[in-house]
Amino acid sequence: MIYLDYQATTPLAPEAREAMLPWLSGPEAAGFANPHSPHRPGRGAAAAVEVARQQVAALLPPGGRVIVTSGATEAINLAIIGSGARRLAVSAIEHAAVLDTARFVDPDCTILPVDAAGLVDPALALPQGIGLVAVMQVNNEIGTVQPVEALAEAAHRAGALFLCDAVQGAGKIAAPANADMIAISAHKLYGPKGIGALWVRDGLELQPLIHGGGQEGGLRSGTLSPALCAGFGAAAALCTSRWEQDRSHVEKLWSRARTLFEGWTINGSDERRWRGNLNIRREGLDVARVMSECRTLAFSAGSACASGSGRPSHVLRAIGLSDRDARTAIRIGFGRYTGEEELEAAAAAINAAARAQGV
Repeated sequence: MIYLDYQATTPLAPEAREAMLPWLSGPEAAGFANPHSPHRPGRGAAAAVEVARQQVAALLPPGGRVIVTSGATEAINLAIIGSGARRLAVSAIEHAAVLDTARFVDPDCTILPVDAAGLVDPALALPQGIGLVAVMQVNNEIGTVQPVEALAEAAHRAGALFLCDAVQGAGKIAAPANADMIAISAHKLYGPKGIGALWVRDGLELQPLIHGGGQEGGLRSGTLSPALCAGFGAAAALCTSRWEQDRSHVEKLWSRARTLFEGWTINGSDERRWRGNLNIRREGLDVARVMSECRTLAFSAGSACASGSGRPSHVLRAIGLSDRDARTAIRIGFGRYTGEEELEAAAAAINAAARAQGV
């Protein structure tokens, strides 16, 4: 199987797995201890959690705190609902975790349009009284990189907080320096599933969603998993040390992919994008048939969170594609562990399947 669905999830880094194993051990090593317990094994587990917190914080701006959550969806809910904002503005291509939560809080929330390249214009006027603006850093479907720093400035001028879903950008590109809150997820940066974080600017107070033991400074009650924290921290530290190496590898794969998929149309900006995301379409293509004929490949016909819904992508609609054109798109995602030969073999199979349809 050739894995090309890095936007859905990334492979677990071997270093992250190794960091997790001691905290999955049995009674003889006390690696199972509760990090909120005052005894010696508990204090050891708590120390591991704090080391991981600092490793994750190194991916984020100074001047804030890292709240550990079960993932980015919880982090986004905590940010939006916990902020107390009642009037919201979000981009048209946000992940469902942002769009649905925003509509839950504000059924009439303002939807910020994007252009044909998939970008929000920072000069777009925000309605008066907006309390929170949410725009993602890197889109999960088409890979476009938003001008989040400029958008944060615009939000602040309007008196609003700025939330950035940085799930697809964390560990790959620099975090927005002037956001008020940033949500990230471990399994999108080669860490384990089931853990994420919300970075909150110093001085900003939130109300908790989950009540109980008062962990995470009272913002997120519940026992933390030292194993998941250790894996998250190790994955974050690896991103920090491999930053340039990973970027160079992805750039090389992107350049090769552009030649391998000549004749396909790219969805979203060609320049302002994370180059590990190749979202392309071909007129008349039956994507379901291509996927059926390429069963040794793992790639996507849209975002993993919306797969199986039967609905055209709201992201592709937002950039101006018709439902018909949106249904001819595929998303190929690659990263640290993708080999050039794997990409070439996958492209050959996909192109052969497309040619078999006469498109």
